[in-house]
Amino acid sequence: MSVTIPIQAIELSPGSHISIHNLSWQDFETILDNLGEKRNTRVAYYQGILDIMSPLALHERPHRIIANIVKTILDSQGRDWEDFGSTTFKRPVIAGVEPDTCFYIQNADRVKGCINMNLSIYPPPDLAIEADVTSITTLNAYIAIGVPEVWIYKDRQLTINILSENSYVQSSSSLVFPDLPITQIIPQLVLKAIDEWTSKMLRELKVQLNQA
Repeated sequence: MSVTIPIQAIELSPGSHISIHNLSWQDFETILDNLGEKRNTRVAYYQGILDIMSPLALHERPHRIIANIVKTILDSQGRDWEDFGSTTFKRPVIAGVEPDTCFYIQNADRVKGCINMNLSIYPPPDLAIEADVTSITTLNAYIAIGVPEVWIYKDRQLTINILSENSYVQSSSSLVFPDLPITQIIPQLVLKAIDEWTSKMLRELKVQLNQA
């Protein structure tokens, strides 16, 4: 005898996640609808496996700080960007993922006027940022969607993952900022923001960038 539990009845404690196997794409779409937009969970789906994650508050703050750093650097370089946050990206019937934060930079001009994300019309984001992601499902979903660069901030370190053929390869340099030591800069600035306020850190960063 099988027992059906409404997805809304599943409560995840902060920092935990569950994996559900053998789900069809339609099952995934239905679960997304049932979960709704106003929630504190992230989802990732890849070929029948669905991960639902409830991030800790301490994991939420770093990716928001990193997003502000990215914007500050891009602005100092006079480059266009669009912040798509945790938009749900889907590659039916294979994969779906919600980044902690993501950006269009190299392809910023190609998402002008975008209200509803559709990967058959728009390209994948140029950069996705994750705090403490450990889900293989999430990374597989990014590969299927074709995100060229994923940053993962974990244990006060930043790893840069560059898409190469059908896998991610760790790199010491970023496609977005090839001339900056991003893996060194980001952890230092995140800790500085936490210790001294994000606004203060960003003001000082702007001054440094303008003087460079």
